Amino acid sequence: MAGTSKNNVIKKKTPKKKTSKKRIPKKKSLIKKKGVLIFLFVVMLLLLGFLGYIVDIENKSDVLQKQESTQYYSTKALLDDLAQIKVKKSKQSSQYRVKKELLENDLKDVTPNKKKTDRNTSSIHKQKNIIHLAYRGKKPRLVIIIDDVHTKAQLQAIKNLGMKITPSIFPPYKLAKHSNLLAKNMQHYMIHLPMESGSNQFNKQTKTLMTSFSDEQIVDRVMEIRHLFPKGKYINNHTGSVFTSNYKAMKKLYIALKVEGFVFVDSFTTASSKVKKIAHGLGDAYVRRDIFIDNKQNISYIHHQLQLAVAKAKKKGYAIAIGHPHKITLQALASSKQILKDVELVYIDDIYKRK
Repeated sequence: MAGTSKNNVIKKKTPKKKTSKKRIPKKKSLIKKKGVLIFLFVVMLLLLGFLGYIVDIENKSDVLQKQESTQYYSTKALLDDLAQIKVKKSKQSSQYRVKKELLENDLKDVTPNKKKTDRNTSSIHKQKNIIHLAYRGKKPRLVIIIDDVHTKAQLQAIKNLGMKITPSIFPPYKLAKHSNLLAKNMQHYMIHLPMESGSNQFNKQTKTLMTSFSDEQIVDRVMEIRHLFPKGKYINNHTGSVFTSNYKAMKKLYIALKVEGFVFVDSFTTASSKVKKIAHGLGDAYVRRDIFIDNKQNISYIHHQLQLAVAKAKKKGYAIAIGHPHKITLQALASSKQILKDVELVYIDDIYKRK
């Protein structure tokens, strides 16, 4: 009996039974590992499928963007890097291609040291497309330009003055992506074109024209401005002391503007501006800013500057004064009727001879 119980105990504690208990969790562990691997594989397949879907959507989006009308530049195009200024040349009209060819011929030899004068060699001059002034009247004429206009509120504030004041509107940029639409129903306005200055901060404005730009970049920017302002005629520079001082770059721009039917008015932000030399070389009248009226935000100061502008107009027959859409500037203009009584206040186009 005793021996039999001992054998039974030994059998219960045999290592075989212990081994069988340890093998069970190993099988479960293998099953779990396989499950995890299968799960990860499925996740990877799903991710690859999702990425493929996104790429397909982007490709379709690119195709749709290429098919869009070029009537107005998209916001994305307006904010492109300066080095990526583009125009869809494939859709140019035959009339434009003729003008473009004429411009390219003029740009082939643009240097300040040519032996022959621009007057004799320019195909534009041969066309007799010359800019003349016709500012003489009963009274001296004064043009007041308000630069930096980019909102409806600014434009309305100028209109509320009830005076013949010419707004100069910024092309679209980050803070006013559709500023060109301000000019849609306007007859008297200018385009305030950002051009390279000595300030890196100013040069950061969207699509500022740089002296380092290629011929194509300058031409394309002018084409874009014409596209944005189809009825625009007069352009003045925003900053631009570096650009207007560079004869080669400024002449390329001047000719490009002329071919597209624009008249350039020099804001004269530097005494070293080459615009006068270029304009006279092409047989054009040269028009520049005479007075900045609001370098100081003070009504008395602005009135004093207006008096200087009136004196300049009396001396040469007309004068150009430039201000900005500041509240103080507009208040000073509203109270300047007595100062301006001896001149005729006119829009910028009133000093040019009409064709």
